[in-house]
Amino acid sequence: MNSNLSSLLPEKVKIVEVGPRDGLQNETTPISASDKVALIEKLGDAGISYIESGSFVSPKWVPQMATSAEVFEKLNRKKGVTYAALTPNMRGFEGAMSVNVSEVAIFGAASESFSQKNINCSIEESLERFAPIMSAAKNSNIKVRGYVSCVLGCPYEGDIAPEQVAKVAEKLYQMGCYEISLGDTIGVGTPANVTKMIHAVSSLVPIDKLAIHFHDTYGQALTNIYAALQMGIKVVDSAIAGLGGCPYAKGASGNVATEDVVYMLNGLGIKTAIDFTQLLEAGWFISEKLGKAPISKVSNAYLANKHT
Repeated sequence: MNSNLSSLLPEKVKIVEVGPRDGLQNETTPISASDKVALIEKLGDAGISYIESGSFVSPKWVPQMATSAEVFEKLNRKKGVTYAALTPNMRGFEGAMSVNVSEVAIFGAASESFSQKNINCSIEESLERFAPIMSAAKNSNIKVRGYVSCVLGCPYEGDIAPEQVAKVAEKLYQMGCYEISLGDTIGVGTPANVTKMIHAVSSLVPIDKLAIHFHDTYGQALTNIYAALQMGIKVVDSAIAGLGGCPYAKGASGNVATEDVVYMLNGLGIKTAIDFTQLLEAGWFISEKLGKAPISKVSNAYLANKHT
């Protein structure tokens, strides 16, 4: 690799695995608590150090996450692995604490329309709702990760100004989130606007406190991740087997597949401490439970070679 190019890239990248939560919650086939536990344990065995393992939300809205408490109770936790949960309100936070979740996540949107349609309140109001969680987390010595959705586009508003994303990210950071994950919820971003957005956000939040969460709806996720790595990003969210279709684009893929991201990082000589073979196995395991092929192109290529 050209030495100028490699000098722009990080030596090491941390993968935040969101498949068991963000991925599965968008899958319609119900997955049992024991199969979720098996998936999470396989991911931990593959060397993934951060696994978003559930969400404490109303089962009426997200039926797939109804077994989150059971999942955390049954998990054989591996030393050095963070098992996190999404907690949108105090009730969710209390539920997460009752099963010893390692850390929690909260979320805001960079789009006013998305915030209104999703949670019936403004961005400002949505962030104010998290104040009690931040305070309770601080008292319990629990870390809180923040998500910002629609950072590169919104299904209702179209393009989103990078300055708007920066403002929301800064608020979450000031509230006490140790890391802010920037989410391209509808997957419309391209390297040019990824670069502009990260440039704007990193002027208000230190680059080492930022992560990226790119969807592959338009097939741009890997290219966008590569652009973000060149900007100094070292934490990437992804979902095993590309779990979770995109709720805003019928039939489109949602989260970028962990297998595809790790394959690219391996090819770039970037360390992840992930065992690629075990990662593939974890993806095949959950795809079989869902009764469909993995969305990961890399996984399908390995599967085809395995059967020839």
